[in-house]
Parts: sequence; C-alpha cells; structure tokens
Amino acid sequence: MLQLLELEDQGLIDLFFTDECGFNLTPCIPYGWQPQGEQLTIRSAKDSVANVFGLLSRLGKLKVYSTPQIINSDFIIECVDEVALNIDCPTVLVFDNAPWHRSHKVLKNQKGWAERNLYIFFLPVYSPHLNLIETLWRKSKYAWLRPEHYESAKILKAALFNIIEKYDDEFCINFSKNFLSVTYFCPSTFPIINKRRFIVKIAF
Repeated sequence: MLQLLELEDQGLIDLFFTDECGFNLTPCIPYGWQPQGEQLTIRSAKDSVANVFGLLSRLGKLKVYSTPQIINSDFIIECVDEVALNIDCPTVLVFDNAPWHRSHKVLKNQKGWAERNLYIFFLPVYSPHLNLIETLWRKSKYAWLRPEHYESAKILKAALFNIIEKYDDEFCINFSKNFLSVTYFCPSTFPIINKRRFIVKIAF
C-alpha cells in the first residue's frame, strides 16, 4: 500500500479506495439535546433509498454509482468496466474482501481489466481503517446529512447526491499522508510497477 501511495504522489498512477454503502430513512443520530420537559422526535423508517458503490482518491476525485437494488458482483463488474473505459493512466482500485469482490465472476475479469491498465489491490482482511472511503460514508451519515433530510426518500436522495456532486468543494476530507501505521504486503494481488517504463504488471 505504501508503494501505491508513493506512486500516486509521483503522478504515475491513479489510486482509488472503493466500497459500497446503503442509505435508508433511518437517521444516523448518535446523540442530541432537547429542552428539559420537552420530547423531540425524528421520523425514522427502514425504506431503502439508495445503494452506492464509490471510488475515492486522496486527491479529491470521487466517482459514485447508484442502484436501488442490492449490490452484487454483477453490479461491481459493470461499474469497473465503465471505469476501465475512461482512464488515461495506470489505475489501481483498492477493494476490501467482501464476498462480491472476491467472487469468481470478479476475479476472472482481472486479466481483462489489467489489459486496459486497471488493477485491483485487495486489502488485508479485517482492515477497514485502511480504506479511506469508509471515512466518506461515515462523514456523510453522521455529519453532512441533517435530520430534516430524512423526511422522505426524495429529500434524502437529493441531499445525498448533493454531497456527491459537491464533494471536494462544500464537502471536504483532508486525508493525512501518514494514515498507514503498518506496512502490508500481499504478494498475490500487489501490482508491481516499473517506474522507468511506466509499465504495470500484476500477478494472478
């Protein structure tokens, strides 16, 4: 991972941290204040509003794909295929080890993506702290979305897409370059990049 971050800093690759997140009408309000003797209420429902697959870089780039359906391997492949068609330099997508990321369908597409200069790097298991996009979803739910946004699915969806559209402008996260406290190396999935020739190779 440290090598990938260094290559991104040198402008040799685009590096995106990816993950899915679901949004529904259950507000994420961990605590609140109310006048003594007065009870305040917030509307809550389990209605699903959107499931999203996001790609986030430390440099402020954000791509998000939305679906009303449950996210599965087919949807991930469709999104990555679209990303692969719109890149202009070696690009690495950081995945966690969710079953729909590690499925046979996804893994068999890696070679084709590599031919388009797009590569998948799998994080070590049980390491969500290494996936920067987790911070985006947390900030969206617990800081940027307000109680009034949960009045209806239409309002919540509009507020969510407003955050996505205005990310790195009105909504920003400043990631530290030192967020990695431990160096991880996964030989089976780690892209090896030849800096002199700007050629990326990957082991399958």
